[in-house]
Amino acid sequence: MTENILIAVAWPYANSRLHLGHVAGAYLPADIFARYHRIKGNRVIMVSGSDQHGTPVTIRAEAEGKTPAEIADRYHQLFLEDFAKLGISWDLFTSTSTDNHKKTAQEVFLKLHQKGYIYQRSVCQPWCDKCRRFLPDRYVEGTCPICKSTNARGDQCEQCGKPMNASELLDARCRTCGNAPEYKESEHLFFKLSAFEKPLLDWVSTQSHWRANVQNFTKRYLEEGLHDRAITRDIDWGVPLPLDGYDEKRLYVWFEAVIGYLSASKEWSEKLGKPEEWRTFWEGDARSYYFIGKDNIPFHTIVWPAMLMGYEGLALPYNVPANEFLTIESQKFSKSRNLAIWVTDYFERYQADPLRYLLSANMPETADTDFSWREFVRRNNDELVSTYGNLVQRVLTFTYGRFEAEVPFPGEIDEASQVMLGKATAIFEVVGNLLASCHFKEALRAAMSLAQEANRYLDEKAPWKAIKTDRQNSALSLYVAIAVITALKTVLYPFIPFSSQKVHDYLGLQGNIEDSGWQLALPQPGSKLKQPQVLFTKLEEAVVEEEMQRMGLIAN
Repeated sequence: MTENILIAVAWPYANSRLHLGHVAGAYLPADIFARYHRIKGNRVIMVSGSDQHGTPVTIRAEAEGKTPAEIADRYHQLFLEDFAKLGISWDLFTSTSTDNHKKTAQEVFLKLHQKGYIYQRSVCQPWCDKCRRFLPDRYVEGTCPICKSTNARGDQCEQCGKPMNASELLDARCRTCGNAPEYKESEHLFFKLSAFEKPLLDWVSTQSHWRANVQNFTKRYLEEGLHDRAITRDIDWGVPLPLDGYDEKRLYVWFEAVIGYLSASKEWSEKLGKPEEWRTFWEGDARSYYFIGKDNIPFHTIVWPAMLMGYEGLALPYNVPANEFLTIESQKFSKSRNLAIWVTDYFERYQADPLRYLLSANMPETADTDFSWREFVRRNNDELVSTYGNLVQRVLTFTYGRFEAEVPFPGEIDEASQVMLGKATAIFEVVGNLLASCHFKEALRAAMSLAQEANRYLDEKAPWKAIKTDRQNSALSLYVAIAVITALKTVLYPFIPFSSQKVHDYLGLQGNIEDSGWQLALPQPGSKLKQPQVLFTKLEEAVVEEEMQRMGLIAN
């Protein structure tokens, strides 16, 4: 039965380039998941966009002497370019600056307000006398009262993930001038998050299919008790409030940005020419998956579900497969120390699939994992080049040259070959079940194990030797190997789509690889092959030292 799958992916702040942590944390796993469901025949929309209204954007704009809109537009274009090179297959990547998003965010706000979940309260707001302004969340820094990190922000502590208000910070200071803020009364609107504490706890307790780290983090947070949160801020950049008397305030980005999943779905629907089609992915038995990094867990397992509960009629998240963090050469990502690998820089020297492969094999699904250039070179050379690439190259090149560029007729199939064909058929269920449950590392391992077994089978059969004395036996083993390659190009497609499409073409198959479906279509004996080319390029060991030098980790 066809499923309706909404894949909602974290919205990057439009104030900086994408780095590998972003890719491993949210975008690559989402794309793997989307590609799998599409080739399986399910209905999928994968949506996200640039978060253009956050204070990170205004901070960057002030630093560069630009308007927030100029900064946001620049990085939005860079995101689109990077995603295209990575092969991230969006159905829509939009932004929070569209009229559609403003309209949707205001509509959600009004409905929650009408139902009594939003109320006004006078609060003490941080005011910087030196800068002569109220300070939005990220303009206030200080010490986290929970974990004592000295670099916590006024909206959230990145160290422990705890969302907070600026007034909770210890030793607070203005980010711009370092001055200790004073607090003045300001009228703001609050979301009654506390009203959803028990319904959320009951709901979360039933999500047995969630990753343990996501469920445990969420339950622990709920058991500590929820507090109402301000949803307006004193700033002129963002979505205006649809109420009289609040002209100088804007919707807080934490409240507004999560509505982007809904607004993007509506925009996709409008572009499709079917204005109500979005409901297919938000109502009934549709399933929604939210791909985010672990620092965003509470906003997607607590805040957004509470907003949806208050709004009523829309599906709650089915799964939130949040990933942990990616470290770089065993060190935490750091812009100030240039300890990052930016997607744009990566593509100046390398191709997409080797990166997608490494990040898939080393994905931080349940614990922080490390990216190292040495591991990048090793996996490229030992696994992509020697295991999979070599299998494709030697089989298709030999067949192309010795069997008139046609798939050989297998003749009578012996037991060893029957076993190998059985494994090629079975791999679809094995890998499919793992992908459907968001176990991407295990799925890739299972797929590559088939390539390893195919290489062992070929070593035993040695068709390049057998052809001298028994051409039919050589034809049989090559036919079986081509069948395995046909399976591999499909089950590896979600991970390494560019090379999978190339293999699809080498096999003489027509159209897009997704058209073949999630199944083994045994090759037709006598069908024409195309001359294969080298799939992957071997990397020299010198790459490790060169890249480490670029990052300043070793001397030139």
